Amino acid sequence: MDAIDTLTALSPLDGRYAPKLDKLRPIFSEFGLVKRRVEVEIAWLIALCKEDGIPEATASEDECRALREIAEQFTEDDARGVKAIEAKTNHDVKAVEYFIQEKLTGTPLESLRPFVHFACTSDDINNVAYALMLRDGLAVLRTAQNGLTEKLTAFAIENRDVAMLAHTHGKPASPTTFGKEMAVFVHRLNRQSAQLDAIQLPAKMNGAVGCYNAHVVAYPNVDWEALAKRVIEGFGLTQNVLTTQIEPHDGMAELFDALCRWNTVLIDLNRDIWTYISMVYLKQKMIKDEVGSSAMPHKVNPIDFENSEGNLGLANAVLGHMARKLPVSRLQRDLTDSTVLRNIGVGLGYSLVAYQSTLKGLGKVVINESCLEKDLNQEWEVLAEAVQTILRKHGSYKAYDLLKRLTRGKLRMSTKRFRDRVVVISKIANLPDEVRDDLLALTPSTYVGLASKLVK
Repeated sequence: MDAIDTLTALSPLDGRYAPKLDKLRPIFSEFGLVKRRVEVEIAWLIALCKEDGIPEATASEDECRALREIAEQFTEDDARGVKAIEAKTNHDVKAVEYFIQEKLTGTPLESLRPFVHFACTSDDINNVAYALMLRDGLAVLRTAQNGLTEKLTAFAIENRDVAMLAHTHGKPASPTTFGKEMAVFVHRLNRQSAQLDAIQLPAKMNGAVGCYNAHVVAYPNVDWEALAKRVIEGFGLTQNVLTTQIEPHDGMAELFDALCRWNTVLIDLNRDIWTYISMVYLKQKMIKDEVGSSAMPHKVNPIDFENSEGNLGLANAVLGHMARKLPVSRLQRDLTDSTVLRNIGVGLGYSLVAYQSTLKGLGKVVINESCLEKDLNQEWEVLAEAVQTILRKHGSYKAYDLLKRLTRGKLRMSTKRFRDRVVVISKIANLPDEVRDDLLALTPSTYVGLASKLVK
């Protein structure tokens, strides 16, 4: 494809971030859309030629192969030819029809020209074309998502035993492990990925108002529903049998909402990683020639996670709008979906940039175990939960209130102070000596429950 000057591009997707989007550009560019329109038109034409009930349209296997080559060998020069026709017709889909008819002119297939776009409305071609673009674009995104999840999985497993002070409401809470907290995000992302993979993209090829009107008046004995289904399922899509002039886009809305949820989980991860870096629980590897601040030489900023968060916000703004807007069309159709659909690549593009940024950021962070251990050793009051639970086990129904009086608001409790209070509490509650000794042996670093096992 022609190179775009990244310095003068209007969108950062074709400017600053252009090198990161090479895999999406052939799919969601104008070229990508026109190419898939040609694919759909050719598939419909071949289906007509193979239908016994349409004797005027016939083609041998070799001739069908020649038709397929029009789509398979479609080039940028061909796309420019389509756009030149569109400049005259002011109709993008009609331009594709005329382009194919020109391709057939002067060939043994010239008699098929009347059957190009036969009985079709524009959305019969467009809805399938966009579904194919989404299918291919989603495959690119899912590969990036899986790569990110695999990296995060390895990070979680590597640190499954590294104890860490949890923070609920921003305050010290019962300890966990760093790996377990990363595994939470892996689990959430995998759940959203499964929902993405389960979505089926519907498509329709049923005419101007979804009733096969023109089809039936021309060839009343053809099973048009079955013919349309063969074409649609041949592309790996699912037939929507009841539509207006347009496929209602409910499947697209489901897909965009699912992508938004995946992205929202990643926003949550980015913010947590950012916070762990701020708390010095994570350290960032320094890149020799990079600059963190134009004024402060000491800075190493978490820019990858910030970049990802910002781009995910843009992605979800576009995807969310499409999910809300596309299923709404006045009566049998209005044209408001047309310009919106052209921005699918924008939503997916910002998503892909964000995934790459998070992945890059994860490759530059390492656990600061000394800081984690220091914080744990300064917050022995978090073991109050353990002590009051043991007291409950041994019959003290006021255990919570007792520990509340002794620990609430008393942060940075020392080891000695905590253990002294355990001794006093044990006497008050008349705990067996072995139970008291178990409590005295407990430390914030060992009070992590099943955290390590949960990662596995």
